Amino acid sequence: MTHVSPVCATPTEIEFELVGNLARSRGTTVESASPQDLYQALALTVRDHLVDRYIRTTEAHYAANPRFVYYLSAEYLLGRQLGQNLLYTGTADVARSALEALGVDPADVAALDIEPGLGNGGLGRLAACLLDALATHDIPAVGYGIRYDFGIFKQAFQEGAQHERPDDWAYYGNPWEFPAPDDQQRVGFYGSTEPGEGGRGTWTPGEVVLGEPSHMLVPGYGTGTVNIVRLWRARAARESFDLSLFSAGQYGEAVEAIVREEKISKVLYPDDSTELGRELRLKQQYFLVACSLRDIIRRYRLRNDGWDAFADKVVIQLNDTHPVIAIPELMRILVDEEGLEWSKAWSITQRVFAYTCHTLLPEALETWPVWLLRRLLPRHLEIIFLINHLFLQQVERLHPGEPERLRLLSIIEEGGEQRVRMAHLAVIGSFAVNGVAALHSRLLTETTLRAFADVLPHHFHNVTNGISPRRFLLVANPGLTRLVSQRLGGSEWLRDLDRLAELESAVGDPDFRAKWQAVKRRNRQELAQYALTATGVSLDPDALCDVMIKRFHEYKRQVLRVLHVIVLYHRIKRGDLAGVVPRSIVFGGKAAPGYHAAKRVMRLANVVAGVVNADPDVAPYLKVAFLPDYNVTRAELIIPAADLSEQISMAGKEASGTSNMKLALNGALTIGTLDGANVEIRDRVGAENFFLFGLDAADAAALRAGPYNPRSYYEQDYELKAAIDAITGGPFAFDGGDILVGDLLGYDEYLTLADFRSYTDCQDEVARVWRDQDEWTRRAILNVARSGFFSSDRTIRDYCRDIWRAVPVPPKEA
Repeated sequence: MTHVSPVCATPTEIEFELVGNLARSRGTTVESASPQDLYQALALTVRDHLVDRYIRTTEAHYAANPRFVYYLSAEYLLGRQLGQNLLYTGTADVARSALEALGVDPADVAALDIEPGLGNGGLGRLAACLLDALATHDIPAVGYGIRYDFGIFKQAFQEGAQHERPDDWAYYGNPWEFPAPDDQQRVGFYGSTEPGEGGRGTWTPGEVVLGEPSHMLVPGYGTGTVNIVRLWRARAARESFDLSLFSAGQYGEAVEAIVREEKISKVLYPDDSTELGRELRLKQQYFLVACSLRDIIRRYRLRNDGWDAFADKVVIQLNDTHPVIAIPELMRILVDEEGLEWSKAWSITQRVFAYTCHTLLPEALETWPVWLLRRLLPRHLEIIFLINHLFLQQVERLHPGEPERLRLLSIIEEGGEQRVRMAHLAVIGSFAVNGVAALHSRLLTETTLRAFADVLPHHFHNVTNGISPRRFLLVANPGLTRLVSQRLGGSEWLRDLDRLAELESAVGDPDFRAKWQAVKRRNRQELAQYALTATGVSLDPDALCDVMIKRFHEYKRQVLRVLHVIVLYHRIKRGDLAGVVPRSIVFGGKAAPGYHAAKRVMRLANVVAGVVNADPDVAPYLKVAFLPDYNVTRAELIIPAADLSEQISMAGKEASGTSNMKLALNGALTIGTLDGANVEIRDRVGAENFFLFGLDAADAAALRAGPYNPRSYYEQDYELKAAIDAITGGPFAFDGGDILVGDLLGYDEYLTLADFRSYTDCQDEVARVWRDQDEWTRRAILNVARSGFFSSDRTIRDYCRDIWRAVPVPPKEA
């Protein structure tokens, strides 16, 4: 891998380029420029430095004609681009000097940087981390997604309840993207089909939408490679505007077709609680894959003829079930449009696709009603039925007389409403299926996809997720990055995270521990300043920073965290301080707009925070801050400050998690169950450096399957009973609290009450260790030193070796 030195530009040169971009792109001068003008001009200046590398990258790829990795994902949480790209181009210091020479505060410009609203949670952040690692390791790759006009939503709280507002993230434009309106793809929906011979058919769509691409640059760190993420935006055909209706004063009717066609890329994950919402989601998914496959084929044909080499030059990774409709779409292209025999087309398809499954929850494995596919994508449904028929014939030959096996394996779910099981289609149509943590991958083959593991055992792999050390240390935690670089003699470890193991020798160095504690305290101070501005809550920078940041979902058990806060409140109020240390408890996360159970937990957290923060008796020991609108930018502030990482999902439910990795890499100790990647984190950092509690996956499944009585735990544990009673008739009562408590006492699907006492006792151990700051710091340093495995660079190496068979193609240096 070629190491590329930082750009050798002077502040004067950057100043000259910035002023030039102000004039050419914004039509203004420094003296009359607005803050937005200055931000846009700086972004374009930095982008120009990346473009030179991108050109060399494309030249190298064209010359080598390599195997490309194409990553299809409904989400990308890229985070702010300016800070990262300044660091990746080596222009951060000179740009700061150039701005200051112009009389501009760099912080004011950086504050205007946008966070692209292209994702929701861990799925999208993982995709971004993998793209970063692909470029850093010179792997030819393109990410494909949708260029949503509005992100998931902006979160605000009113009386503790979540309220969603539109995330118009590109209102002022996005200087990091390159629109290509002349490179559109046509995407069909609805219509009719006519059968042909040999599995062929003809589809005449009833509606056509245009997919307009733009791309953003994805630079690697310490290398010349710059890949791209290509994003599709729905555009109506020119003839969709009805001028005659407009002239007649029927303005709404005149643009009705445009609104209908362009809504496909308006919002990430439209609410699917209605029939129209479900149809729009399926439209989004097909729009993404139809545009992307056309583009992949176009790129393939730049250097290749025919189809014999397609599976050798192309591997398409399906990030969850959202893009799985790509499998019948490629078959439709190969069979109906290109005239290939079905068997040859199917052989190509199966050798091209690989599928990442991100869940163990059966309800999260996407299915679509047959009637909806028949209406929206009639030809694809025919192809799915034929794929299913041929596959079940093959299974029947190998396992004759086993109708139950056929039922379990069928793509079509029978009984009641017929539905297409997209995960089944993904497994059958792919050459590899991977889970995202060792436990998750094992449970996939033992539970969720067991029927397929029995007949296709060689399909299944594990690739444990990883995170970008550049984003979550270099960008997010510069203080810790500098300290580590000083100890390791340079910054090369940011491309080889295994070198963090060298920090183990620093554990016994009191001077290093003191510097570590100083870095952590500065980070807590920065978080406290933000929390005060955002919420009015004053956090103590010397208190234990106890963090739970993740999407709100019942299985993640934020409610367990809140119950423990109530326990601490009660202990402090009655003067029982044996297990109490000063704590700043920080929540962050969003709940899906229609997920009312999760939103009730969120409301409870805010109600508890209001009571706790207003009580002067409790103030010296406990503060609770729920930071609104959690995103990558908030994560970059919270994670470096964290001392304790809450990873408390019910064992057997979390696929992997990546917040656990980010927090461990920044020196937070984990309190958690043996769930997802927690298992591997504990194995690597050492059991003595991990606060373990609760049932394991097997015991949780057994308890859930048996006669579980959550009320018995409530009746036998006075602290639990007092906490729950305080929600229904005490200081933490709120509208909806009785429903929340009723669910816990009546069913408790995720065994919150069963794990409560173990969790509370474990939190007492956390407090005991925190009192010994030297011991806590030793454990924190070891967490970082032993977290190198969780780099996205290692994840990409595993994918390239075990699944993709992709090799580096470094560009030539300038």
